[in-house]
Amino acid sequence: MKISIITATYNSEKTLRNTLENILGQTYQDYESIIVDGASKDGTMDLVREFEPRFQGRMKWISEPDKGIYDAMNKGIRMASGDVVGLLNSDDFYTSNDVLETIAKTFEGSDIDACYGDIHYVNDNDLEKCVRYYSSAKFTPKRMMYGYIPAHPSFYCRKEVYQKYGLFDTSFKIAADFEQLLRLIYVEKIKTEYIPKDFVTMRTGGASNASISSRIAIMKEHLRGFKKNGIRNNCFRLSLRYFSKLLEYKF
Repeated sequence: MKISIITATYNSEKTLRNTLENILGQTYQDYESIIVDGASKDGTMDLVREFEPRFQGRMKWISEPDKGIYDAMNKGIRMASGDVVGLLNSDDFYTSNDVLETIAKTFEGSDIDACYGDIHYVNDNDLEKCVRYYSSAKFTPKRMMYGYIPAHPSFYCRKEVYQKYGLFDTSFKIAADFEQLLRLIYVEKIKTEYIPKDFVTMRTGGASNASISSRIAIMKEHLRGFKKNGIRNNCFRLSLRYFSKLLEYKF
């Protein structure tokens, strides 16, 4: 079973080396690494060209202007030749070297459409110290009404599901991942499985975590995502999840 790993990059020179080394260190070898670069102005593409021979034909890349990260991810999904597709950000890395092996075994042993696990966050100055742990263990489709989704960086899905139900809606600037999972899991009811494993280590930051204004924007986009999919919801219900998020942080 071939797994396609999509990494969207833009001026990612400082962290991409770590990400690519981490992919190469995976015990499971039937994968392809797809780099979708948004015409970086730093040394990102020099790094990609440096690493390409080490992937021994298992790397694809493109570098051109795009319309944002979701547009880049869509390009990567279209380029993917694997049976299963996952995303790995250019400043993130797998928490252990057997993550892809675990994912492959899960798909090979069942008829699921997608799987997901846990992730944790670290500060850039200390990659060993967890500052927030995001577990998908308690996720259910009903919890999406409160704004919950499985940890998206841990979400691995059969490519045929994307071909059938669609890619990211790029009219969403912050919450296209939420809308897509709402569409796939809640509306289309694809078959998923939770794997009790920490998949990805993420550096703190990101568009949806940056500020209060971003949280307001993501709330608006969540509501628009529900409306697009014919589901009624409200701000009060969606805001309740912020109280439980406090439990994820390591003080």
